[in-house]
Amino acid sequence: MRQPWSVNNLIGFVAESVRNAHADDSPFYHLRFERVFPDDFYGEMLDAMPAAEDYRAMSGKSKMGSSRPDGKPTRAKIDLFPEYIRHLPQTKREVWDVAGRVLRSKEVGAAFVQRLASGLERRFGANFEKVQMYPVPILTRDIPGYRIFKHTDSLWKGITVQFYLPPNNSTPHIGTIFHDVLPSGRKPKKAQMPFSPNTGYAFAVADNTWHSADPVGTEVKTRDSILLTYFVDAGTWRFLRNRGRRAANFALNELRNLTHN
Repeated sequence: MRQPWSVNNLIGFVAESVRNAHADDSPFYHLRFERVFPDDFYGEMLDAMPAAEDYRAMSGKSKMGSSRPDGKPTRAKIDLFPEYIRHLPQTKREVWDVAGRVLRSKEVGAAFVQRLASGLERRFGANFEKVQMYPVPILTRDIPGYRIFKHTDSLWKGITVQFYLPPNNSTPHIGTIFHDVLPSGRKPKKAQMPFSPNTGYAFAVADNTWHSADPVGTEVKTRDSILLTYFVDAGTWRFLRNRGRRAANFALNELRNLTHN
């Protein structure tokens, strides 16, 4: 780490970014971020971007973007937990270990719950603050051909966050699209998040949070971002499911590393 940022200082900075984020009700309540991380640490993340072979193909609903004729996955990921990043070179591993610890922190999670209170209360009721959440940050990489159709996230999730990681502001048109829901059932485009450096958005997952992403064109080399998902962790079944998924993904990641070495 070239810069003297401690984990605690970074946690404070990111939590404050969440607390100061712009809120918008259209087409559903969400937050918009303009400067998530300190500029110097953001630069370190860009310098520490893993190589293509370090990523593993995405699974689940996110596979919907795999539309290349050659069958190559168009979205890949690295989970920002210590056991997933341990194969990265040391200098890169140090940066992503810090990023993961910051994004999994209780302080950052509490800031999201505070700012997204209206959406969480709509879904969980007056005691929404007592609903346990399990944060899972992943570094994602999309390549040309990636797209994702209009959808709402699974209700296994409580909060969806995406932080954009481009090196410059040359591709704002590939940001996530938010959709309105008309009485007729149509879901026209209502807003689009610009894919700009050190920005992003967050919302409490609900049945009206429709969003999508247009196809990534050949003018884009990679569409890099961090997806931070807060999974509902209430009850024994959800508790075991969340940790079981982490263990299963670890096994798949280790298998991928064995076959690539």
